Amino acid sequence: MMPELPEVETTLRGIAPHIDGKKIEKVIIRQFKLRWPIHPNLAQILAGRKVLACNRRAKYLIITFETGILLIHLGMSGSLRIFTANDERIATPDKHDHLDFVFDDGTVLRYHDPRKFGAVLWYEGIAEHHPLLEKLGPEPLSDDFDANYLYQKLKTQKRAVKLALMDNAVVVGVGNIYANESLFKAGISPLRPANKLTKKECALLVETVKAVLQRAIETGGSTLRDFVNSDGKSGYFQQEYTVYGRHNEPCVQCGGLIFKETLGQRGTFYCPNCQK
Repeated sequence: MMPELPEVETTLRGIAPHIDGKKIEKVIIRQFKLRWPIHPNLAQILAGRKVLACNRRAKYLIITFETGILLIHLGMSGSLRIFTANDERIATPDKHDHLDFVFDDGTVLRYHDPRKFGAVLWYEGIAEHHPLLEKLGPEPLSDDFDANYLYQKLKTQKRAVKLALMDNAVVVGVGNIYANESLFKAGISPLRPANKLTKKECALLVETVKAVLQRAIETGGSTLRDFVNSDGKSGYFQQEYTVYGRHNEPCVQCGGLIFKETLGQRGTFYCPNCQK
């Protein structure tokens, strides 16, 4: 299980106020081998550079500098932590603390990743042109993701609606947990062919996706194995799951049992009574 959009948004909101507008004094790299190798000259490239903006696109964090962007993905178990100047933990990094971005006021942004499946990529250009970002669908919380868009996107797709909803070319950042929860709240079976949804159902699904993600952001995301936010705290959205991870437990609406099937190699949880 990897951090999904709410966890990444929570991380962004946690780190941005601490680093936006500040200059990097130095970068300490303890491990260059992540999912993709870290640029061998990253420390030299970023030394003295000022952070112009911090943003998120899908599950990627984007830190913008005058000469390019730093693209960060948390992978399966990654996290970013903020340490203020003089925090004693700065001097005692964990064995999985692979990078420190040290700012001129003593603030440290630390990248932690036990599985080393995340990424810290330097790109000399604007974010929209990065190969990992240029073909992505709209953000689910944006106005571009609406009923008409989703209906037009799904009407030619015969695959299960849950698979379509998790496709970043359709809409970004709706991972497994939030796809399960959104489809339950919309009363739509995850197994339904995507092209069988009516425009009214698409409107309801868009509404529930936005509501579920917004609620997850408000509660700090879910606790996904090692996920913690920038303060080292776990998320709490998992306490509100209605179907995810509740195989053979009673449905919160009808009392029937929650079913589990595998779609696209991912666990799919639903109530056959409430979802059609």
